[in-house]
Amino acid sequence: MDERLKKYSEIERCPIRNVISHFSTKWGLLLLAMLGECRCLRFNELSHALPDISPKVLSSTLKTLVADGLIDRKLYPSVPPKVEYSITPKGESLIPILNDLIKWGVTQFNN
Repeated sequence: MDERLKKYSEIERCPIRNVISHFSTKWGLLLLAMLGECRCLRFNELSHALPDISPKVLSSTLKTLVADGLIDRKLYPSVPPKVEYSITPKGESLIPILNDLIKWGVTQFNN
């Protein structure tokens, strides 16, 4: 096997598989981009901005992003409960790369 290809065949250490595993749904990158732009959003703001995502999928995706350390979740002790999501420094480090991907997509698919 070509030495350059070995990194892709090692399942646990494959750089592409490790990145994709964190964003295996269409919602993860979209939510991260939204939080990167707006800095802080409440659950209902995200839900209203994305009418085609179910509350269950939104909640699950946000939990995954929190567990990955890309966003923070802050719960305020109020009735009804107020929850805000914000981007972390780790998530912020991904925003320039995500912005480049968005620019590429605009030039390639919006012609």
